[in-house]
Amino acid sequence: MGRLPIDRSVLDSALERMDIADIAQATIRQSGDIARVMETQTGMEFLHLEMGVPGLPPEKAGVEAECRALQSGVASQYPNMFGIPELKQQTSRFIRAFLDVGVAPQGCIPTVGSMQGSFTAFLLCSQLAPGKDTILFIDPGFPVQRNQVQILDIPSASFDIYEYRAEKLGPKLESYLAQGNIAAIVYSNPNNPAWICLTEDELRTIGELATRYDAIVIEDLAYLCMDFRKPLGRPFEAPYQATVARYTDNYILMISGSKIFSYAGQRIAIAAISDKLYPRHYPALKQRYGMGRLGDAYVLTFLYAASSGTSHSAQHALAAMFRAAADGQLDFVGETSEYARRARLTKEIFQRHGFRIVYDKDQDETVSDGFFYTVGYGGLSSAELLSELLLYGICAISLTSTGSRQPGIRVCVSQLNRPEQFELLETRLTAFGQNHR
Repeated sequence: MGRLPIDRSVLDSALERMDIADIAQATIRQSGDIARVMETQTGMEFLHLEMGVPGLPPEKAGVEAECRALQSGVASQYPNMFGIPELKQQTSRFIRAFLDVGVAPQGCIPTVGSMQGSFTAFLLCSQLAPGKDTILFIDPGFPVQRNQVQILDIPSASFDIYEYRAEKLGPKLESYLAQGNIAAIVYSNPNNPAWICLTEDELRTIGELATRYDAIVIEDLAYLCMDFRKPLGRPFEAPYQATVARYTDNYILMISGSKIFSYAGQRIAIAAISDKLYPRHYPALKQRYGMGRLGDAYVLTFLYAASSGTSHSAQHALAAMFRAAADGQLDFVGETSEYARRARLTKEIFQRHGFRIVYDKDQDETVSDGFFYTVGYGGLSSAELLSELLLYGICAISLTSTGSRQPGIRVCVSQLNRPEQFELLETRLTAFGQNHR
């Protein structure tokens, strides 16, 4: 290992080379690239805590099903825009098995990852009714979704949930909805980056207000059933994944294969549209696109223009994984609990060296260990902490980029695949602590 800290000129050179003026606003990919430039220049291995790449093998059921589909010749055929029948059926069953919510197969639409699902859903929701064009983010959140509305030039609003849990959430949320311009409400649960989990009471508040003000809730379930404090993941048995779908008909659920099945490379996900919302007629859609039903317009206008369908073979893979999970043959929660083990180990190291967990509570309960968590240090801002850690060979992303108003960074444990990486983290944070007393 080289001498620590790395000379600051190495970081400054990387930022200049990449034309990054404010490191606090660096994207996930940019943060990784900064570290790689510094790795090349110093010859030092960095600890990559910035990007949520699955750190587990892809599920065998999906790989085998996709190989069979390719061998059968599906690669030569355009996929049905609405999804292959088997995937639609298995998605509906999977949602019932793990959320205890009914979504008809008709509303289970495959997308090229939830990234495409949210991109097109934001555009759809912003065009449903004149004067209601703003996307409301309950922050902190997935940074790229904020980039999506910026790219699409869609107005957005946001607030940091840090100070607005439990009974404080309703008044804060209603203060935005009452303005009359909110088209959709967006959040992830469990939360990326904080790993906080909204309670059923909080989700009821969101759902009831969404109904009252006729806004659509876009619920990102990328980390479905990964609140490892609870015995989730037993098909058709309580407890179930908490969801807003129990409290409103105005919802689109984003369910991705990337993390729960470690199938990120094939870019496959589902946008599950409620049975009441899917057939709902919107005059603005009819006037603009010639079709007024929300579900049809989403598929045949927005998704069609974006990619002309979702990978045929990947749909077969996701269908097989959903089937195996609902049959009780694929314990995706047990497998992904490895991330909780890594989080426990690394949190202990960070805290022993003077760091604090920023989003540390779900009301009166300690936040779950999982794929992500957040840390802060002393009085350092997000930009200062990220910059300092890079000088010790540790890469992350700033909480600023997630919409958080709290100083700190997001830690992702998925790329800590080797025991020596935990030892390296210990060594580097020891050096960091000695120089920041």
